[in-house]
Amino acid sequence: MEIIPGILEREWSEIERKLELVRPFAKSVHIDIVDGVFFDNKTFLDPKPFKKYEQDFLLEVHMMVDNPLQYLKPWAEAGFQRFLGHIEKMPDPVEFVAQGQLLGAVGLAIDGPTSLDVLNDLNLNDLDCLLIMAIKAGRAGQGFQPDLLEKVREIKKSHSYLPIEVDGGINSETIKLAAESGASRFVCNSHLFQAENISDKFEELSSLVREGTPS
Repeated sequence: MEIIPGILEREWSEIERKLELVRPFAKSVHIDIVDGVFFDNKTFLDPKPFKKYEQDFLLEVHMMVDNPLQYLKPWAEAGFQRFLGHIEKMPDPVEFVAQGQLLGAVGLAIDGPTSLDVLNDLNLNDLDCLLIMAIKAGRAGQGFQPDLLEKVREIKKSHSYLPIEVDGGINSETIKLAAESGASRFVCNSHLFQAENISDKFEELSSLVREGTPS
């Protein structure tokens, strides 16, 4: 069970500010990149400045981009160790997974409106994790859609070993629902960074999932 701070920003200065805020206590960080094609939003897309943080965190990149395969190598060179690409904009998921495995841990991301049917022809045993969006991907601060957790439950029935990450709308209440559905990683953006005391909020969320089935 892990809380992972999520960062989706247009400017490096804001990304770095948030990285410094969570550096004392977070083991991993989740960097969202959006290219303006996958969604009409666009974020900071240069991996190079992250290099200075490769010893501080397990860096994972969530690629909400067209053809995530082309982003693997440059982000790996910047110190990223986990690569999550959206299957909706992926010409060849098998090739993405194969190339990602050469560079680190690799997972497929599924947007809120996307059916699990997109996974039917894939061998999930090749994945290190799966990312399920609990919102429509692209922007931070959206409301959690609890019905999308049915995807987590379905995957866990057949692939109980597979770590599932839930992203979007995670807060002190929705994290309980996500944990109960079978998720083990929880990406938290707005709820964490808007807290008065970020380290206290991080510990609160961590305590909720450590309890197993919070009341």
